[in-house]
Amino acid sequence: MISSKMVDLVKNSSVIRAMFEEGKKMAAKYGAENVYDFSLGNPSVEPPNRVKEAIIEVLNEENQNLVHGYPNNSGYEDVREKVANSLNQKFGTKFHHHNIVMTVGAAGGLNVIFKTLLNPSDEVIVFAPFFGEYRNYVSNFDANLVIISPNTKDFQPNLEEFKYKITAKTKAVIVNTPNNPTGVVYSEETIKKLTSILEQKQEEYKSSIYLISDEPYRELAYDGVKVPYLTKYYKNTIVGYSFSKSLSLPGERIGYLVLPDELDEAEDIKAAANVATRILGFVNAPSLIQRAVSRCLDAEVDVEIYNRNRELIYQSLLSYGYECIKPEGAFYLFVKALEEDDKAFVEKAKAHNILVVPGFSFGCPGYFRLAYCVDYDMIKRALPHFEQLAKEYEK
Repeated sequence: MISSKMVDLVKNSSVIRAMFEEGKKMAAKYGAENVYDFSLGNPSVEPPNRVKEAIIEVLNEENQNLVHGYPNNSGYEDVREKVANSLNQKFGTKFHHHNIVMTVGAAGGLNVIFKTLLNPSDEVIVFAPFFGEYRNYVSNFDANLVIISPNTKDFQPNLEEFKYKITAKTKAVIVNTPNNPTGVVYSEETIKKLTSILEQKQEEYKSSIYLISDEPYRELAYDGVKVPYLTKYYKNTIVGYSFSKSLSLPGERIGYLVLPDELDEAEDIKAAANVATRILGFVNAPSLIQRAVSRCLDAEVDVEIYNRNRELIYQSLLSYGYECIKPEGAFYLFVKALEEDDKAFVEKAKAHNILVVPGFSFGCPGYFRLAYCVDYDMIKRALPHFEQLAKEYEK
């Protein structure tokens, strides 16, 4: 018998991954060119050449026992210092290696920080729509997820409801900007209001509430939009970052946590995160790719490729009668379904060989998410099918 907790987790396994697996079956049946899979945020843009060069340099130039051996659980000190210096140059911060913990992607980082911070029955607040795996990460440590209702006008956080859902049990708040699934960038005005509320509530409850900024899409922003760096607005901010999207390396599972010295109980948190990395079974982030990414911290994917996709699919869907806000970052559209039941809509889309993810899995039913990090030609092939689907609802 598997654990009772896992029975439910298996039953309610990731909707995104389920759609991705469905796409592989459909491709085998209909031909890959006839299936339009927008389910998974798997970058279609290749990693910058600098990444390949860096991996080869590490293998050719560095001591092999160092490259393939155990580093500190928090990562190689020289790698962490390079990450800290890069952040300091970009954002005017003052981090050092002791503020950085290298992690097994952003997901690994979130689990490390939740293991560090959470006790059973603690509360973690998220703003809908949100990345559905947050439910599982919080549940891993027997804490409770508190969901703030979506603001479907512009998908900025619903701060009025937020004020009233913070309690003495609130330990952390997750902010994800640019946002998955909407592509919205939380404005500086929003961030200032949100952090002001947190300051007031910390004072009211005489507690520490940690703001966790989950930002794997930080570099994927369009039209000159600036993404605020949250440690500059609130001292109890922890940043989780991943190179999965910024360097198109999702399978390499490499990222980091930023744990500023200004955090309440900063030294305890840093020590606990180091231990959490080990006892969760990660031991350390993958060593070769740690050393490689430290050599290409200034490399970037070509965001214009995603922007071209964004413009094509956004403008086209609007012309067919779909409703959605224009994403400012990441590589997702969050579109209003053409009927109230988003699950039923997604099934009808599947009949046109279109694979998208229902909004209920992001805590926002009535919508669907479309990942446009796909080949431009696939979008062009898919558009007539989106149009046909829309016409079905005109009858």
